[in-house]
Amino acid sequence: MAYKVEFLPEAAKEFAALDGSLKRLAAKQLDKLAENPDCGASLGHRMGIDLTGYRTLYFGKKHYRIVYEVRQQKLVVLIIGIRKRERAEIYRLVAQRLPPTP
Repeated sequence: MAYKVEFLPEAAKEFAALDGSLKRLAAKQLDKLAENPDCGASLGHRMGIDLTGYRTLYFGKKHYRIVYEVRQQKLVVLIIGIRKRERAEIYRLVAQRLPPTP
């Protein structure tokens, strides 16, 4: 069963800002996620940031990351961020977009 891929508004802007070739590579990965949302790696703790429950999928010779959450009950893959991995920038950015933990 295919999942629906949805974006946070910020992630949609990041996807739109990719150049043509990177956008095509990212789109292929998004298609993969719709068919198999568990194909990305589990995150856990990265660079001192707790991203447990979120996953990542690479593209662009592993320089770029798509960070997402699988919402099994709704059959949705929610894209949280799409960026270069450079200096863990993507992980810090995603952490800012997550709701605070109680």
